[in-house]
Amino acid sequence: MKKRILVTGGAGFLGSHLCERLLNEGNDVICADNFFTGDKANIEHLLNSSYFELLRHDVTFPLYVEIDEIYNLACPASPIHYQFDPVQTTKTSVVGAINMLGLAKRTKAKILQASTSEVYGDPEVHPQPESYTGSVNTIGVRACYDEGKRCTETLFFDYHRQHNVDIKVMRIFNTYGPHMNPDDGRVVSNFIVQALTGKDITMYGDGMQSRSFCYVDDLIDGMIRLMNSRDGFSGPVNIGNPGEFTMIELAETVIRLTNSKSKITFQPLPQDDPMQRQPDITLAKKELGWEPTINLEDGLAKTIEYFKTLTTNQTG
Repeated sequence: MKKRILVTGGAGFLGSHLCERLLNEGNDVICADNFFTGDKANIEHLLNSSYFELLRHDVTFPLYVEIDEIYNLACPASPIHYQFDPVQTTKTSVVGAINMLGLAKRTKAKILQASTSEVYGDPEVHPQPESYTGSVNTIGVRACYDEGKRCTETLFFDYHRQHNVDIKVMRIFNTYGPHMNPDDGRVVSNFIVQALTGKDITMYGDGMQSRSFCYVDDLIDGMIRLMNSRDGFSGPVNIGNPGEFTMIELAETVIRLTNSKSKITFQPLPQDDPMQRQPDITLAKKELGWEPTINLEDGLAKTIEYFKTLTTNQTG
């Protein structure tokens, strides 16, 4: 049966991949985006479909549509973008969640929240299970995003308990792939763009801090599996790749795959930048039958090909 599905932030990096996947599965998809960080180019190829609808809309304002499911992805997700207007970032998370939960309550739609591994802050537990409550600086420069998402999770579970809204909450760990914004300041896009243009690779700190990188196709698969998971399972659930790499290892891999002559330069570590981030995906395996299948090198190769189409000043 064809479902009517709303994707907020649907023109963004993850949202555009999700819209395409949902459309290919035979659904009627409404993409809502205010284009603060989203890009029409990401969903341009979907506009000819009679089952795809694009709305320019900011989730801090109510939206009145009739739908069966909501994927709430709207929020700038990279430090450069979410720190540009931190008050608006918090409003997007909190007021946007209230508006989307209200819509779900009215239409009796199932709603999935794209939360984040940032709710764990700079973790004192490694790897991070969903039961870990985090170590977050509530007044730091990253708090608009971290605390906004933590409050969103609170709202989701309170709407579930108080109004019986059918909720799903996923905590997204570092994800990469085509449709990433080349200027978003994230480490994968930074390193690839710098390598392709022959600039020095900017390394913050000593490069020994580690991250786990999930290719976007794996992430979207986990997201859809969570939406379709059994009644009564709301999460939160970690979705990410547990393979852990230092920033030095990532930079060296990017340089090798791009045949770049870039050198690595070192800069001070930004405030509240976590030293380790790795998901415990035991729950995702158990409840969703999900684990990532695309390794870092294969995923980076696909991502580099995408960035080559955006980058004119390439090195051999």
